[in-house]
Amino acid sequence: METDHYTLKEIEASDINDIHRGLSNREITKYYDVHFSTLEETNEQMEWYRNLKKDGTGIWWGIYDKIGNQFCGACGFNNLERQHKKAEIGLWLLKENWGKGILKMVMPKLFEYGFINLDLNRIEGYVLSDNIKCKNALEKIDFTYEGTMRAYEIKNGEKINVDIYSILKSEWKK
Repeated sequence: METDHYTLKEIEASDINDIHRGLSNREITKYYDVHFSTLEETNEQMEWYRNLKKDGTGIWWGIYDKIGNQFCGACGFNNLERQHKKAEIGLWLLKENWGKGILKMVMPKLFEYGFINLDLNRIEGYVLSDNIKCKNALEKIDFTYEGTMRAYEIKNGEKINVDIYSILKSEWKK
């Protein structure tokens, strides 16, 4: 998949160094359930990507800029439920790519893939309630805030609220 400025390539085993570079950075993983200190630990994430594809429960891509073919981050779908025609969307960027509008450029391609290729009716986004930047970004690309799931997760012994956002196929602007 391509946008004017970015190419999305399905994540494969050879991407482990780029995935590690992102998911070993505490600023990037602050709001996520994963963090990998070593390259060896990152194999767990690479296996997760492989299993999504193998089990038919999702697919993730690396985001590369077209000018230098530099890795910028990753995005994709997980928790794909074909019966209910829904999936959860995810995206993370290397810190040097924050604030460049990549989300706004890449998400339309993900919507197209999800609503057309996967025949989804609903794309969901789960965001920790205090992740203001991510919530603002989702609202900018037409996700609707549906509510807060109180004390939904426990991270480092603390109860965490999670906000849920969604976009429906009927709301999607091609």
